Amino acid sequence: MKVDEIREYCLNFPHATENLQWGDDLCFKIRGKIFAIVGLDNPRLCFKCAPDVFAELIEREDIHPAPYVGRYKWVMVDRLDALAAAETRELIGQSYCMVAANAPKTSKNTKKAVKSGGARQKRSKKK
Repeated sequence: MKVDEIREYCLNFPHATENLQWGDDLCFKIRGKIFAIVGLDNPRLCFKCAPDVFAELIEREDIHPAPYVGRYKWVMVDRLDALAAAETRELIGQSYCMVAANAPKTSKNTKKAVKSGGARQKRSKKK
């Protein structure tokens, strides 16, 4: 798959957003949590895996534990053609589902409103 195809696929997930971070990394998020990263200048792909899938993938050529987050079962695919397109879609979909299941159910803005009193109930005045 090419970067544009990965971008289009990732943005089709419900509530998926994109954000350019760390220079040239396009991060795809669900409720503020990253589920996939694609490098723009140096095309590469990073996503979360189930433990058994992680173990199988890192045995393949051009796929290794992702820097900093490999211990959390994230892989780095050094070449976008290292996986077939259908397999790439399947793995990104699994990553989205795993991250979405653990992403906060409320947004940061909702939490700020509650902390600042924006969502407080009015108290009745005693006379």
